[in-house]
Amino acid sequence: MASKAAHKRLAKEYVSMQKEPPPFVWATPDEKNILTWNYLIRGPPDSPFAGGEYHGVLIFPAEYPFKPPGIKMFTPSGRFQPDKKICFSMSDFHPGTWNPAWSVATILTGLLSFMLSDEMTTGSVTSSDGHKRAYAARSHSHNLTQPRFREAFPDYCMDTLRDLPNMGERERGKPETAATPTSPMSPSPFSPSISRSTTATHLPQVCERRPIAQAPATTTTSNASDVGWTGPLRQVLWEKWRWGVLIAFAVIVSRLSSSP
Repeated sequence: MASKAAHKRLAKEYVSMQKEPPPFVWATPDEKNILTWNYLIRGPPDSPFAGGEYHGVLIFPAEYPFKPPGIKMFTPSGRFQPDKKICFSMSDFHPGTWNPAWSVATILTGLLSFMLSDEMTTGSVTSSDGHKRAYAARSHSHNLTQPRFREAFPDYCMDTLRDLPNMGERERGKPETAATPTSPMSPSPFSPSISRSTTATHLPQVCERRPIAQAPATTTTSNASDVGWTGPLRQVLWEKWRWGVLIAFAVIVSRLSSSP
């Protein structure tokens, strides 16, 4: 069971993940246990993992953020052993090097960086770039067969590969397409303070249709009488009267000026 500090910290990180997800990474807590987070990593372009989709889990201790999480990757990648704990500086293999300031985003960014390296450690495997590309090509179809993936990421269970909220467009100097939906972004049951406004940056905004206010019947009747047949008549009479006054005034002025 999560401590109060762990629960508060992880709920805060869930909000942060939705607002500013790191490039090629996405994660969400399990609905029944906030100490378990499912994550997705997409292979960056110009890497052997390009086009790949890698599902794994972060297992946080009750003492988080003062102790590091355990990390597994389920999807075969040619880099890590599926469903085996991975040893690197931000995992529970190295509690002495853990920094409580690190977050879910920091951990997964570090894991992606470690994935792109060739360093061997507990939980890693050796394979050629060709094998990594082959694993990447069939990673999504593999994930679709896994109950854990379907339960954790139902909105990604489609035939075509769906982009994560941040596919590194900004980092590569390309404009972001904010109108494209990339994630469900549903409020977490662990954080009641998370509102729909928190997720607005990731969901297409739908304009609410409101009924147009109608004027009272008495006002409508009054306006109708003004624009009936009497309206043009009044306007004609007013024009003639105005010009008549102006002509009379001009005549008077002319006579006064011509008198000795």
